[in-house]
Amino acid sequence: MTNLRSIGPVMLVGAGKMGMALARGWIDAGLPSNNLVLVDPSPGEAARDMAADYDLVIHSEPAGLVPNVLVLAVKPQIIGTVMEGLKPVVGPQTLVLSIAAGISISTLSNGLATGRVVRTMPNTPAQIGKGMTGAVAGPETSSQDRATVDALLSAAGQVAWFDAEGDLDAVTAVSGSGPAYVFNLVEALAAAGVAEGLDEAVAMQLARQTVIGSAALLDADPAPASVLRQDVTSPNGTTAAALAVLMSEDGLTPLMGRAVDAARKRSEELGGA
Repeated sequence: MTNLRSIGPVMLVGAGKMGMALARGWIDAGLPSNNLVLVDPSPGEAARDMAADYDLVIHSEPAGLVPNVLVLAVKPQIIGTVMEGLKPVVGPQTLVLSIAAGISISTLSNGLATGRVVRTMPNTPAQIGKGMTGAVAGPETSSQDRATVDALLSAAGQVAWFDAEGDLDAVTAVSGSGPAYVFNLVEALAAAGVAEGLDEAVAMQLARQTVIGSAALLDADPAPASVLRQDVTSPNGTTAAALAVLMSEDGLTPLMGRAVDAARKRSEELGGA
């Protein structure tokens, strides 16, 4: 894997939660702080605090540097304006890495006049180094470019590469939006506990820690999720009774299928807007 110390200057445009989570991960993984340039015209307090902690400067505009890697961590609604201002800092040595949702490789390539573009779809657990990112490389990227992206994104979690850009709509639906599904599961499980007579705060504690512990077990045990499920399930026991409902014809699997399909379709609509 490419060493973060060897990447050279990295310019991160966008000092929001995801951008600063990536920056923190890069520095902790070995990127020299003097090789990281942060650009944001209106950074929030958390970004300013983080910059102070790591002895970084947040610039209001890109200037004075043509980076080896340009990372776009801005809202898709402003990407056009942002790219217009970035054209002067994109040189032949610049690799563009975008985490802007729904912005196509062709849009990025046209906007920045380069084919060295990698489009990605991370998720919010990247903020604690437990993220899942899908990535698709543009037509002029090299194997070294992919290695560079792997090094940068692996600092925030795991990376999966896809050949077809259209697959990122499904990635968005499964892992990009997926944390919200899990958080809603916690809400639903806690509400069910309250309906069974538990105190609201206790029900939420039980639901939260059950999901946290189960996720940690998934992370620690390489067995398939189906095997871990079976390990919890005694024949004719309480778990089996609950799973008979969740795994019925109108249970969790078809419901999740409809949810993910709706998210994928919306991702396609946003990408074509």
